[in-house]
Amino acid sequence: MADSTTATAAAAAAAAAAAAPSTPRWNVERPFLTGRFHQEVKGTSRLALDSLSGGSDRAIGCYEAAVQELIVLDDLLSAMVGVEGRYISITRVRGKEDAISFHVDASMDLALQEMAKRIFPLCQSFILISHFVESRSQFKNGLVNHAFAAALRELLLGYEAKVAQLEHQFRLGRLSIQGLWFYCQPMMGSMQALSMVIQKVSSNNFVGSAVLNLLQSQAKLMAGDNVVRSLLEKMIQQASNAYLSILERWVYEGVIDDPYGEFFIVENKSLKKESLTQDDDAKFWSERYSLKDGIPSFLANIAETILTTGKYLNVMRECGHHVQVPGSDGAKLMSSSSNHHYLECIRASYDFASGELLNLVREKYDLMGKLRSMKHYLLLDQGDFLVHFMDIARDELSKKLDEISVEKLQSLLDLALRTTAAAADPCHEDLTCCVERSSLLKRLEDIELNRTIPDDSEFEEPLSITGLETFCLSYKVRWPLSIVISRKALMKYQLIFRFLFHCKHVERQLCGAWQVHQGVRALNPGGTAISRSSLLCRSMLKFINSLLHYLTFEVLEPNWHVMLNRLQTAKSIDEVIQHHDYFLEKCLRECLLLLPGLLKKVEKLKLLCIQYAAATQWLISSSVDITQSSEKLDNSVRSEDPKSRKSATQSQAPRSMTKNATVTNSVLKFEKEFNAEIQSLGTILSSHSQAEPYLTHLAQYILGVGKNQ
Repeated sequence: MADSTTATAAAAAAAAAAAAPSTPRWNVERPFLTGRFHQEVKGTSRLALDSLSGGSDRAIGCYEAAVQELIVLDDLLSAMVGVEGRYISITRVRGKEDAISFHVDASMDLALQEMAKRIFPLCQSFILISHFVESRSQFKNGLVNHAFAAALRELLLGYEAKVAQLEHQFRLGRLSIQGLWFYCQPMMGSMQALSMVIQKVSSNNFVGSAVLNLLQSQAKLMAGDNVVRSLLEKMIQQASNAYLSILERWVYEGVIDDPYGEFFIVENKSLKKESLTQDDDAKFWSERYSLKDGIPSFLANIAETILTTGKYLNVMRECGHHVQVPGSDGAKLMSSSSNHHYLECIRASYDFASGELLNLVREKYDLMGKLRSMKHYLLLDQGDFLVHFMDIARDELSKKLDEISVEKLQSLLDLALRTTAAAADPCHEDLTCCVERSSLLKRLEDIELNRTIPDDSEFEEPLSITGLETFCLSYKVRWPLSIVISRKALMKYQLIFRFLFHCKHVERQLCGAWQVHQGVRALNPGGTAISRSSLLCRSMLKFINSLLHYLTFEVLEPNWHVMLNRLQTAKSIDEVIQHHDYFLEKCLRECLLLLPGLLKKVEKLKLLCIQYAAATQWLISSSVDITQSSEKLDNSVRSEDPKSRKSATQSQAPRSMTKNATVTNSVLKFEKEFNAEIQSLGTILSSHSQAEPYLTHLAQYILGVGKNQ
């Protein structure tokens, strides 16, 4: 993720630089308009040094010392503003902007040479700074470099004014070379410190926050020199003004106005808000705006707050909700070493944006009402509509996937919603239905929520699954609620719904089987398989009811109330997202959907219950036939003579015994397999309950079912 963010930021910066206006060619081709009056050579050589005095009629050594001093003073004053003199020359190695050297006539008085060499570093610093100002004022170098260059230009104006004053004193005959050195000393440290900074900026091609961080680090290194440190801090303040102007628009309006890609927050325009409701793994909220490398050191500790503040304001702006941050009207963010008022402004803006967006989502868009509505339908909080729907859609849901009409299911769902208590819910029109293409376990594998399920899983996808295994509800969520209830969050709701829905289906099938058993009680089926089958049906019902009780009253309801209390005290939309996602993750885990071993056992038991419920009609009818045959045989035997009675009994008894044995064996087979699976599930639950305490209640229920067998 960090690599993608860095790549995005680099691409944005490159695009911004390419889009910047170009500097006119004459600004480069005519050096005398840029202050580069000195010559460029391919390299310093002895021949070049020997020809330095070619422009003068006589060597300076021909003059007396007093005259030499006047000549050297005149040349030094020129060199201080980057202009060559008669006996002092300036050379630059072509292609190396910082390779500047000063040379004096070899015949010059040694004392004067020594004094001149002391002043040369100041002259070199002026040339470097002057060139930096001209080169970094080009559009492509960004706003921070523009502001830094402007601050340096202002400094050079003061420097040049100082040189002009010294020249005036020289013209009046009041300046000696020692006096010049005396006046130059206070400027030496500051100019050299700035020249070091600009050399690093130029060599590394720093822009934006990198320039600010370099200035700050140099200011810290100069802690012992108050003059230089103060100058660097002034440079930081003026250079950061351009950066803070970008920051102002972000924390006051939620807009990135960054023409040269210098800001530490990058916008990924390829991510659209619509992806929140379309993509299971949407990254809009986390990656539409993100931090990149190169955060200014004075903003590093509050960078996340700055990012979040702008995101909140941006959401409100996209909702058409125009707000003005208190204090933003005419306010100006300023940075200095002693004044941290800008931090207070940023925190105040964050508090306002956070509260305003939270109120907008809660009040205008009714987040809590939407969550309650989703709980009613997707978590089966109010199941009356579902009972009605399962009654009227039973035939359609029993079909194979390719034969199901989703449109018909939707119309039946709408009918169920309009004719039950759900009609009073204003959000019921947002409910839609869909049919997945795979079973629940397969879906969990596909979305990689359950990474621990091995490829050679014992669970096999049924060859012909029906709508009862794949039916699912969906919900229309609109911006900005899609920030909280994203497609990924909705998918988790759907996984829980599918599990609950199928459990409800199994319960209905077993209830139907139980009603069949109750219908034949009047036949007094003592001694047949009906009584044993009735006990098995009751045990299966107890299992599925215990499972549903655990899911609803031990998992969903308690976690829902915990989340509800946390949402009421949330201070920001990010806290709301965090609490909501935590609720869903906790419910998924406690509903066994993230525990593949347990889930496969439960699915096997549910499949066994469905198979038994489907076979109940045959088992009961066969047992009733056996009972009725026995009764008829008894009645006929009583009315016949002893000889006929004996022959009838001998002919009917084997057939009845064979059929009774077949039915009994079928019931025993179901009972044995069910008991084995229950015991196996109980053992797994008991072993997992120490690591997963929430399984304790389910283990007690399941073990209770097993003890009844």
